[in-house]
Amino acid sequence: MTTIPHRDVVIVGGGVVGLAIAQQLTRHRGVGVTLLEARADVGAGTSKANTAILHTGFDATPGTIESRLVARGHELLHAYGARVGIPIEPLGALLVAWDEEQHARFPDIVAQARANGYDRVREIPLEELRRREPHLGPGAIAALEVPDEHIVCPFTTPLAYAYDAVQAGLELRRSTRVTAVDRLGADDGHPGGGFRVHTTAGVLTCRFLVNAAGLGSDVLHRLAGHEGYTVTPRRGELLVFDKLSRPLVNHVLLPVPTATTKGVLVSPTVFGNLLLGPTADDVPDKEDRGSTPDGIARLLDAGARIVPALLEQEITATYVGLRAATEHKDYQLELFAPEGYVSVGGIRSTGLTASLAIGEEVCRMLGDEGLQLDPRDDLPEVHMPNVGQAFPRPFEQEERIAADPAYGEIVCFCERTTRGEIRDALCAPVPAVDQDGVRRRTRATMGRCQTFYCGARVQAMLDEANGGPAAPATPTAPRKAVA
Repeated sequence: MTTIPHRDVVIVGGGVVGLAIAQQLTRHRGVGVTLLEARADVGAGTSKANTAILHTGFDATPGTIESRLVARGHELLHAYGARVGIPIEPLGALLVAWDEEQHARFPDIVAQARANGYDRVREIPLEELRRREPHLGPGAIAALEVPDEHIVCPFTTPLAYAYDAVQAGLELRRSTRVTAVDRLGADDGHPGGGFRVHTTAGVLTCRFLVNAAGLGSDVLHRLAGHEGYTVTPRRGELLVFDKLSRPLVNHVLLPVPTATTKGVLVSPTVFGNLLLGPTADDVPDKEDRGSTPDGIARLLDAGARIVPALLEQEITATYVGLRAATEHKDYQLELFAPEGYVSVGGIRSTGLTASLAIGEEVCRMLGDEGLQLDPRDDLPEVHMPNVGQAFPRPFEQEERIAADPAYGEIVCFCERTTRGEIRDALCAPVPAVDQDGVRRRTRATMGRCQTFYCGARVQAMLDEANGGPAAPATPTAPRKAVA
């Protein structure tokens, strides 16, 4: 074991929330931050497998931490995405009622939205609903419009935070798992408190420890000496339809939520597909990411009702996300002041939207406990490569191809990904180390052929970049071709 120098803050967890906290902390002068991620890459766990909605928080429980941070996070991520190039499409959502009982809940949903500070929800006439969504199933009887629900890239968002933070000085340690945590004291030369963090790659000491470990946050919480919540993964299965299905839907189509789930939605993706899902099943295994015949059947039943023509389209992939649900209805975001420990647990599917607001909140907590936070004026600018279908891609840009022919050389024909984009992903501020990482940075291998055409060439480029056979694909949430 080796001991690396003392850090101001150690963050555990390289998902979208941990990376957002790192991005916010490194915007301050002289703050030494290390982020530990157990997987081979950042954003490769729960963060990459969700419905990719930029939520307004209209349906959150008023007065909760989640309600406050989702609303603030929507504002922050919308502005940040525009600045660094995260694909966001302002489609708006239509919440559809399929029977009178669901319709009767509309006044409560509107009141709940207003209690959350969002007053733009309105019921639209049935004729308008049919005009705006002509392929909607025949059983729809009413709809609420939520105009500020957008779709966002779930891959670029955590990567943007990571690139931003690393270029600003974050020490990022991938493939590093925490094995134990000890509190420091006067006998260790740290009378102000702090932690000794044991990992598979050495030992760190720090003044503040931030637990953003997602599905593993309850385990780390106990290692830090606390009780209070247990993560029970809520498995959500989703189906991805071929790009030819995209004209069938113009908005995010939401169901009327229940007490336990937001229900099954149909939504466009920023990659030009349609998404159907998720299911919501509590499971005991934190690695249970397998699609099931029952889950797929339930989704197809729901899809047949919402957009019947959808079932005439090809399904190109399935995937499964595990939400870090706990026995509590709210985020478990708490500062344990005496020792300088912050728990960021129970962050469910709204975490993508709330991520920057959570980062802002953690900064405030640590500042209140004595961490010196002087804003920097020398931050590097981050410009993310575009992977969104609604924005110009390199293969469409003649001037760019003329300057660098690699951007005109298609490697993945399904997704129109070029050799130049893959080359850039392999030498990015946080480079891709496997095919999953290349996929999330460029879209290569995520098309309908599911690597049949481009997989070997992508692997060859990985091998060349790594000086030999590349690391195996990250063993999480594989996308599975089903048709």
